[in-house]
Amino acid sequence: MTVSHACILLACLLPIACAGIAKSRGFGKPRREGGYDNRNPRAWLEQQQGFQARANAAQHNSFEALPVFIAGVLIAEHVGAAQATVDALAVGFIACRLGYIAAYVGDKPQLRSALWMLGLACCVALFFLGA
Repeated sequence: MTVSHACILLACLLPIACAGIAKSRGFGKPRREGGYDNRNPRAWLEQQQGFQARANAAQHNSFEALPVFIAGVLIAEHVGAAQATVDALAVGFIACRLGYIAAYVGDKPQLRSALWMLGLACCVALFFLGA
């Protein structure tokens, strides 16, 4: 497994981590006391506020970022781009996504947007490595 392949796996797990953060305050509490509702989790998440709502939004955005990242890595490898460069851009994307999630949950919108753009730039660069 290459570093970039490991990054794909990690990128696939990031939305799940965000969901865990979003649900964290509801774990261990009864539903009647506002605890996590596994019977209707999406409706429960939509009612959350503060960091939980932001973590849920980060979950959605993390799923949205997956296709372009996965495609970028696979295309770069398909055209024979230098594996070290593909790996570096993949690690850069993961670093940006981790920072993005932290900035989102921590309510730092300017930093979040900057990290989103840098992550997208890593993805776009992957498409042009073989050019």
